[in-house]
Amino acid sequence: MNAMESSSTRPYMIRALHEWCTDNGLTPYLAVRVDGSVQVPQEFVKDGEIVLNTSYDATGGLQLGNDFIAFKARFGGQPREIMVPVGRVMAIYARETGEGMAFPMSEEKSGRDAAGDTPLPAARPALSPVSAGPDARMQLVPADASTDEGDEPTPRTPTPAGPRPALKRVK
Repeated sequence: MNAMESSSTRPYMIRALHEWCTDNGLTPYLAVRVDGSVQVPQEFVKDGEIVLNTSYDATGGLQLGNDFIAFKARFGGQPREIMVPVGRVMAIYARETGEGMAFPMSEEKSGRDAAGDTPLPAARPALSPVSAGPDARMQLVPADASTDEGDEPTPRTPTPAGPRPALKRVK
C-alpha cells in the first residue's frame, strides 16, 4: 500500500481520543452529521446532527471499527442499536473540557444525503483556527463564510451554558 492508497486516519484518531478521554475520567462525545447511512433515533436529531455519549457507562458492546462505530444505548429509556459510518463523525471531544478533534466533512455532489432522501444544508462545517499557539482553539464555521485575505476570524469565548463546548486542538 503506497501513500495514495493509505487508509483514513479518522478511525484511528477517534479510537485514540476515545481512549484518552476514558483514561482521564472524561466523557467522550461524538458529533455526527446524520444522513440515510446513520442509524440513530431520528427524534433526537437536530439540524441534521446528533451528539452521542460513547462512554463505556452509556453504551453496550461499543465497537470502534475502521468503517463503522456501533453500540447499544438507551434513548428516553428505550434500548436502541446505533451505527455510525466513521466518515459521518464531525468531531470527538470530552464533554467536561471540550478538548478533542473536529474532522472535515466531504461534500455530497448531489446536495442530498446518502439515501437521497433529504436535501442537505448548503453550509458545511469547516475548521477555522481562532488563535495561534500551543493552546489554539478550533471552531466549526460554515465553509462558505468568507473573510478578507489576511484577516483572522474573531475569537468566540465559549459560554458554559452553550449547547456545545469549544473544541481544542490536541497534539
